[in-house]
Amino acid sequence: MKKHEFWFVVGSQFLYGPDVLDIVAARAAEMAAAINADPAVPCSFLCKGIVKTPEEAVAVVKDANRSEACAGVVTWTHTFSPSKMWIQAFDLLQKPLCHFATQYHEAIPESIDMDFMNLNQAAHGDREHGFILARLRKPQKIIMGNWRAPEIRAEIGRWMRAAVGFAAGRDLRIVRFGDNMRNVAVTEGDKIEAQLRLGWQCNTWPVGELAAAVAAVPEADVTRRCREYAQQYEIATDDEASVRYQARLELAIRATLERERAAAFTNTFEDLCGLEQLPGLATQCLLRDGYGFGAEGDWKLAALGHVIKTMTAGMPGGTSFMEDYTYHLVPGEEAVLGAHMLEVCPTIAAAIPRIEVHPLGIGGKNPPARLVFEGHPGHATATCLIDMGGRLRMICQEVECVKPFSAMPQLPVARVLWKPLPDLQTAAKLWIMSGGSHHTILSYDADAAMLADWARMAGIEFVRIDARSNPEDFEQKLFLNDICWQLRGLR
Repeated sequence: MKKHEFWFVVGSQFLYGPDVLDIVAARAAEMAAAINADPAVPCSFLCKGIVKTPEEAVAVVKDANRSEACAGVVTWTHTFSPSKMWIQAFDLLQKPLCHFATQYHEAIPESIDMDFMNLNQAAHGDREHGFILARLRKPQKIIMGNWRAPEIRAEIGRWMRAAVGFAAGRDLRIVRFGDNMRNVAVTEGDKIEAQLRLGWQCNTWPVGELAAAVAAVPEADVTRRCREYAQQYEIATDDEASVRYQARLELAIRATLERERAAAFTNTFEDLCGLEQLPGLATQCLLRDGYGFGAEGDWKLAALGHVIKTMTAGMPGGTSFMEDYTYHLVPGEEAVLGAHMLEVCPTIAAAIPRIEVHPLGIGGKNPPARLVFEGHPGHATATCLIDMGGRLRMICQEVECVKPFSAMPQLPVARVLWKPLPDLQTAAKLWIMSGGSHHTILSYDADAAMLADWARMAGIEFVRIDARSNPEDFEQKLFLNDICWQLRGLR
């Protein structure tokens, strides 16, 4: 994460003399160094100096745009910074922007005088800065508070992670092995719009080409990979041939993704021409390594999965492709069982996953090896991305994952049981009302605020379902959102 840079740019002016500017520069460097050293701040936080003229503002923004390392810009106005001088710069800015509304001192001293007032005008400068950003309709994250406070630094860190995810999508390539599951609507979408808006490039590779690559994997590589499986997981099957075939699949898919510089992929059980099994264990191992995956050709969720895995890199909770499968409607225990046929990521496992082999009722192929486990308890988000026709909508639901009420010994797939907020009945109504898909990305690490930050950077609609949600307000919000987003498209 530290390879990603966030540039701290401080606004001031010549009005108060060179001594004031020297103090501002020293304080900005001190603040940047302290924030950069904080463990809650995952990326590099670098002071890029004081902006006092339109030319300086434009120069630093152009440098930020050109820098591959720079993932975002953080501005602060220590003294009063006249914001007409920022207009051209903000108009040119192509990186995510955070307006940091803070001040150097914590308390107003009893000895306050006009020199102190002139030096410490953040409250004045923040409003001038805020006006020009509002006037320009420039998307921004506003973080307000004491720069020394742990919760403020943690908020900066979460915004940074969203920006890193956004940067990861700007050149994201998605390999689709085959097409969508026939007649399924929600997995469709406008790939041109996604590439224009998000940078996601989605193209199809023939399954027959993958089958040829599988057949060409050297036996020695398969043996090595199977030894690694035995070190990482519990082997709970005698069907060595099935496990070896999944190793072949993993190595062949990985080689294809590396060759095409792709970080996400899809497949569908309806198009397995030339393959002996649907990728199960193979897909789960690729998910663990940060690749995104979407079942039944769901390229939007494959891309979103990689983006969320990138923004949560190094965090402990885990992120996985998921599907709402079945309800538990016992009064007082209402919950959703999330699972999929095979492709749930082991980063969310409560214990060491087991490699098992079982028949698969669809696809018409041999029984595939897969990892079987329960997801761990904890607060999480279940998020999807849908095409509303002319725009994308991200729907984020907050959930509490809980230990399953039984071992479910006859269910040979990875699974997690969760209770949606505010409750199953309300949450399910709102999810269905908003058009939420059956596929989601379940993350214990990406919270709703982080995902909302990413949606703002991407310029897409964000809808949140949480403990405060109710059907009446939610329906009204969707109605107004629809009008506003359609009007926005006319600008």
